[in-house]
Amino acid sequence: MTQSLVDTTDSTVIYRAGLAAELFDAQYAHLPNGLPGPLPQSIVDAADPDVNPGREPAQAHYRGDATGQQVNEAHRFAYWEAAGNRLQWEQPFTNIHSWTQPNPDTQSGPIARWYDGGTLNVAANCVDRHVDAGHGDKVALHFEGEPGDRRAVTYRNLLAEVSQTAHALTELGVEAGDRVVVYLPVIVETVVIALACARIGAVHSLVFGGFSADALKFRVEDTGAKLLVTSDGQYRRGKAVPVKTAADEAVAGDNNIEHVLVVNRTGHTDIPWTPRRDVWWDDIVTKQPTEHTPQAFEAEHPLFIMYTSGTTGQPKGLVHTSAGYLAHASVTYDFLFSNPDVSKRDDDVHWCTADLAWVTAHTYEIYGPLSNGATQIIYEGVPNAPHTSRHFEVIDRYGVTSYYTAPTLLRSLMGWHENGPPGEYDLSSIRLIGTVGEAVNPEAWHWARKHIGRNTPAGVPMVDTWWQSETGSTIISPRQTDTTFKPGSGSRPLPGVNVAVVDEQGNASETNQQGVIVVTRPGPGAARTVWGNPERFYNSYWDDYHWAEDGRGWFLAGDGAKTDEDGDIWILGRIDDVINISGHRLSTIEIESALVSHTNVIEAGVTPVPHPKTGHCAIAFVVTRGEFQGAEAQAELTQLVAKQIGPVAKPNDVVFVPDVPKTRSGKIMRRLLTQLYTGDTLGDTTSLQNEPAVAKIADVLQNR
Repeated sequence: MTQSLVDTTDSTVIYRAGLAAELFDAQYAHLPNGLPGPLPQSIVDAADPDVNPGREPAQAHYRGDATGQQVNEAHRFAYWEAAGNRLQWEQPFTNIHSWTQPNPDTQSGPIARWYDGGTLNVAANCVDRHVDAGHGDKVALHFEGEPGDRRAVTYRNLLAEVSQTAHALTELGVEAGDRVVVYLPVIVETVVIALACARIGAVHSLVFGGFSADALKFRVEDTGAKLLVTSDGQYRRGKAVPVKTAADEAVAGDNNIEHVLVVNRTGHTDIPWTPRRDVWWDDIVTKQPTEHTPQAFEAEHPLFIMYTSGTTGQPKGLVHTSAGYLAHASVTYDFLFSNPDVSKRDDDVHWCTADLAWVTAHTYEIYGPLSNGATQIIYEGVPNAPHTSRHFEVIDRYGVTSYYTAPTLLRSLMGWHENGPPGEYDLSSIRLIGTVGEAVNPEAWHWARKHIGRNTPAGVPMVDTWWQSETGSTIISPRQTDTTFKPGSGSRPLPGVNVAVVDEQGNASETNQQGVIVVTRPGPGAARTVWGNPERFYNSYWDDYHWAEDGRGWFLAGDGAKTDEDGDIWILGRIDDVINISGHRLSTIEIESALVSHTNVIEAGVTPVPHPKTGHCAIAFVVTRGEFQGAEAQAELTQLVAKQIGPVAKPNDVVFVPDVPKTRSGKIMRRLLTQLYTGDTLGDTTSLQNEPAVAKIADVLQNR
């Protein structure tokens, strides 16, 4: 490697463009029509911790000195250079990456920059380039509304609507760098407004349409947003639910909101209205020209702010930037979901079931699929309205090939359809199933592979992805081309990134011993900071391991994990979800998996509660079928856990509840279960997708 391509100072290292050409003579990865294509296999293999030349196949993926670094750094950055070159640049980048290590004295950093010197437009990469390449008539979005209304939006249609909306944003006074908060359901306009913001350089922050006015208010004020985009209402379980009133409450205080742009989704025009501030979408967007010239922005220009809730404190606004995030989202979508046979990619129909406000949807429902020119589904409703086969109906109607969803949803589907989906639905198009949010229970994994992929004798590939809002894109996952899968295992890092499972001293955890997972080599999609609070970014993620690798630092993901004899990684849930019973550290997910293996259990949430003798004990909140409740059921489930894990893991109490509280990403909010059981003051509930579950559990506990 030419030394001039790497510059190093005491705390910063810079990798300059040119590594891919020098090492592999393969800098670009485009198909003949100019659209992005698969990266050259030589680059992928060299950057893959699992197949890097010279390694034994069964060698652990991070072992040795626990640095997590088994890939030559030049090969890793050649990979990201090639990934960056899949994008369309106005001005090519000169640096691939620079890294300034975290500084514990100032409680700041690290500072990561990707693709410096380059300029591009994210929206143009997601829409314009496909129209320019002759694919304007290809469907970009199949929209399915809960009431049954449908739209097929081609890339040409999408370009026209994004262009009109970009003009409308400009007319409303929104400029590059301004923040726009979006409080909408899963509808076409939500995708359009995000892309229109990217087109003019505004920073969007999407908020789940079911959040309370208080949750929205915090995000409006924390971002300093100039514009709020909302709707008159939204459909939920067959009803038109009002939204505008909550939006008005959120902007009633001290904020920078100049306009509220309102989409007429449910047809309610008799809603609260503030003249000159409030503007109907149709009154300003549809009158605009359908052509718009996108502006190129620097690679590190902020793209969006994604809020995550923690166990303490206010939600953190993670800042993701343009080029690095788009490159990471685009290449991992291609790697995980695109048909490996390039000639068959036009038949791909992708469905990520997440709400558009969640980071999973940003990466694998907006920017990842669209940058690859894919066709995908966006669905407004819940999975059991008007019937529990709604998802199978959608898969059948559109010929979905990749189905990416949360383990929570798979468990629900399994509970509703224990013996598989009704035979009237043709699911033969399914080629791949993916899971995200938390580790998938083996029972749900087997059910999905067998029944949703029922036309494949061995079961369809399962990519059990692990990543976070902070990482921006998938970090560990099986490959869709794998020939063997382990139910519930995230498997191993993807090319270009790496992790380690370590103890508090940074030593590699022994095989099958629980440690914490750290990201030792983040990708370009990782968040750069916390909006308006860089110290919180350092203290939340970097302080614990800032000293690792002579001060380079490791990112503490907050999840427990272990590795098996093959070096494959198993995620064991949040660190604060570990139960320490008489010195035995037990994962809540392991106990939940044992409970869910019972045929009459639909879902289980296990949480630690203080205990005078053992330090902590496990309390299980269980959702069951039919009449399976009472003392006999409690005893049966307790013994099941003892048999599968050991007597030490037996729940101290089993509480039968109608539902368990879950975040919009499908994660069980176990700290709320602890607080409900102990009677402590409840923490933040604004990120729940099913907030009424909290009151129902409280009633169950009170009336026992």
